[in-house]
Amino acid sequence: MTTKISEILDFLNELYPDAHCELIYHKDYELLIAVMLSAQTTDKSVNKVTDILFDKYKDLKSLATADINDIENIIKSIGMYKNKANNVLLIAKELIEKYDDIVPSSREELMSLSGVGNKTANVVRAELFKIPELPVDTHVARISKRLKLARDSDEPIEIEKKLKKLIPKERQIKTHHQMIWFGRYFCKAKNPQCENCKLKKYCSLFEI
Repeated sequence: MTTKISEILDFLNELYPDAHCELIYHKDYELLIAVMLSAQTTDKSVNKVTDILFDKYKDLKSLATADINDIENIIKSIGMYKNKANNVLLIAKELIEKYDDIVPSSREELMSLSGVGNKTANVVRAELFKIPELPVDTHVARISKRLKLARDSDEPIEIEKKLKKLIPKERQIKTHHQMIWFGRYFCKAKNPQCENCKLKKYCSLFEI
């Protein structure tokens, strides 16, 4: 592990020793659906709608037979709600029909589910199954580029590959959450807390 990575991880540990997934869930499939819903919207917004959704539909069977219009009405405050509502129905049906009501752990099986891409699959693998993964959302991408761990032109999948090479396996899940919190609350897209940051020497915002 390089000095740079060590310093970055130490600072993230200092700021957010207890960083964790902020999506609220009580069952495995609830996390899967919540992560799918969180695309291009905030965890806070998702938690508001899933609180209602999962209280009304308490298991996969009831969710799989729900009225699509009702799901749309419940989640309409988040982006792309019509497409996401359809995915909620399909995921519930697919888990029942293909996986005996159990959320699978392999990336390939997860990505076979409706609306589940690489990032969602990796979040589920890390959170539910503790498989070392470093999913890249907008916060992780921004931090990686600012700290020159990735190029500005890199797509999420390229950033993910670079981060997984740089960060030890045993630290990847924790670092994923810490980078999200760092981007969400400290190194924000607008008005980052640069005056309190110990990583300025690595940051592209401070290049001369």
